[in-house]
Amino acid sequence: MGGAAVDDAIARARRMPSLRVGLHIVVVDGRPLLAPARIPHLVDEHGLLRKDLAGVGRAIFFGVAARRELALEITAQFDAYRATGLALDHVNAHHHFHVHPTVASQLLAIGPAYGMRAVRVPDEPRAILEQVEPATHRRYAGPAAPWGRLLRARLRRRGLGAPARVFGLAWSGAMNGQRLAGLLDALPDGVTEIYSHPAVTQAFAGAAPGCDYVADLAGLVAPDVVERVRAMGLRPGGYADVL
Repeated sequence: MGGAAVDDAIARARRMPSLRVGLHIVVVDGRPLLAPARIPHLVDEHGLLRKDLAGVGRAIFFGVAARRELALEITAQFDAYRATGLALDHVNAHHHFHVHPTVASQLLAIGPAYGMRAVRVPDEPRAILEQVEPATHRRYAGPAAPWGRLLRARLRRRGLGAPARVFGLAWSGAMNGQRLAGLLDALPDGVTEIYSHPAVTQAFAGAAPGCDYVADLAGLVAPDVVERVRAMGLRPGGYADVL
């Protein structure tokens, strides 16, 4: 909700009522909604959310004041989303920071009152990645994997939904048409989320080095990928459509 293009994104979403839209909570490496003076433990000297993820993780886990500020910022982002009038399909977080147990606790405490019914769990099956591309050695789920499984268990206890598996971590910024087609062919039964980072240009604020955003977009709309989805009888949609 603090992104530079948020107003344009909201306008586009309102013109496409079938589009499922989620809230991307940002508590690190971004622009806060609250004034920096209200969240001093979360921001840097420029008033932006801190980029030292490990440092923020320690601060919100051990610091009472930092946790209080975190709750204020998360609530402000839910408030801003509700003000758009858009249905809330799901929630996730920048850098998957919602797997942090403190952030997860606050999402579970705050989100349901705003209609949160589903949350992304970044749990990516390595065996399927290697089936599609045997040479895959990029960052798999890494140290976040155990925390993702803990998050899934907590969501289940609260009756909140999550796909059985997610793809997009190891190939973040590189989910091209070939990989998309391979994943479609390898999908097991059940609900799977495949996410990517499509864009019409490689140069924009926040673009990460080495990511091919244009190829991500081309893969999503590639005729052979679209035809594969149709021929396989897959049911695409947002969280609300399949959970």
